[in-house]
Amino acid sequence: MTADIIDGKAAAAEVRAEVERGVAALDTPPGLATLLVGDDPASAIYVASKRKQCTRLGMRDLHQHLPADIGQDELTTVIDDLATDPTVTGILLQLPLPRHLDPAPLIARIPPTKDVDGLTELSAGRLTLGRPGLRPCTPAGVMHLLARAGVKLEGANAVVVGRSALVGKPQAQLLLAENATVTTCHSRTRDLTEITRRADILVAAAGIPRMIGPDAVKPGAIVIDVGMHRLETGLCGDVDTDAVIDIAGMITPVPGGVGPMTIAMLLQNTLHAAELATAS
Repeated sequence: MTADIIDGKAAAAEVRAEVERGVAALDTPPGLATLLVGDDPASAIYVASKRKQCTRLGMRDLHQHLPADIGQDELTTVIDDLATDPTVTGILLQLPLPRHLDPAPLIARIPPTKDVDGLTELSAGRLTLGRPGLRPCTPAGVMHLLARAGVKLEGANAVVVGRSALVGKPQAQLLLAENATVTTCHSRTRDLTEITRRADILVAAAGIPRMIGPDAVKPGAIVIDVGMHRLETGLCGDVDTDAVIDIAGMITPVPGGVGPMTIAMLLQNTLHAAELATAS
């Protein structure tokens, strides 16, 4: 039996429509400050997409394109100015940065109320403690897809393959908050397929093309593919979709699955940040 496809494009469109209505209800539209340092082509394309969707929904585009040779102190000052600017409701520092810059202390300068990427230590702490806050966009998008698909998380055996601060760790925390029983796997996990094959919900976020094959998937499992790789044969994820689709119960495609949700959740976070600022 072929798995049902979890349509990230349709879900993202719904989120954008909801955000557009929320923006229209505000007296002052949210302002998203994206910071692009240097001229990395992939980063430039990604930021351009974020900015386009931001303005399309009625938000203010407060983008800054900074030179690749900007110093650590100078970039810190830019972020500090945005942090205290009341017209800025969200700040996003596009990664990766040029090698001479240390991203950790720069991200730490972003106030948690403007941390629309959900990457600061304060945001991570709020997530771990189960307190309200802005959540990392990709894991939040995964949770939205699971909820939209009607997946029951309470008591489910969930396995997350990957432990990055950007996806793997917050993904495990979000699943745990919904009372799933969560196992996190990584590059040093022994007998990986034995663990993943027990998963009711399998989230692949290890950054290795097609690492999840048919022997790693429980029949009927929900398979969420966070990976995105551009190979000579085209785009693929961390899951060998063609080999798994007749085993899984539901699966996200690549492209068109988790990917569209990341920017959609960024827009939702930016709206939420503006709502919090208005209420304070």
